[in-house]
This record gives sequence, C-alpha cells and structure tokens, in this order.
Amino acid sequence: MYSSSNIVRMIKPKRMRLVGHVACLRERRGIYRVLVGKSEGTRPLGRPRRRWEDNIKMGLREFGCRGVDWIELAEDRGRWRAVVTAEMKLRVP
Repeated sequence: MYSSSNIVRMIKPKRMRLVGHVACLRERRGIYRVLVGKSEGTRPLGRPRRRWEDNIKMGLREFGCRGVDWIELAEDRGRWRAVVTAEMKLRVP
C-alpha cells in the first residue's frame, strides 16, 4: 500500500515544521539543547551516526539553501513556511 519513498516524503515536511518550532524556543527549553547539542563521552568506532541537525541540513540542500544557518532561517517565519510548503508540494499523493 505505502512504499518507503512515500512515507519519507510525508515525514520530511512534518519534521521540518517541528524543527521550526524548536528553533524558535532557543536555549529556553531542553529540547533545543537535545537538537543542537553534542553528546558527551566517547563514540563507537565507525561512521558517526546521523543527527537531527544533519537531516535538517540535507533537507535544506534539496531546496538550494546551502550555507544558510537553519536556525536563523527558522526564526524568519515567512521564509521557513515557504521552505516547508515547498517540501510538502514534493509529496506524492
């Protein structure tokens, strides 16, 4: 019924909307520190795990927003809404 690419295309815009809300919170809440912060301690050998922030940056690269600070972009509600809307239009019904 659902293919994996359709599910990913449904999840991406929802994730971007959530990140926009979290970016506006800044350091007032713990969820922002979890999103942006780095983990403490040692990491296992091998390729580093992908973080939420990495997924956000990859999503912005798809729309040609390279080199843009995603936090500043998310604080500008109009531009962030345009990015999320553009990502929603890429969804397959």
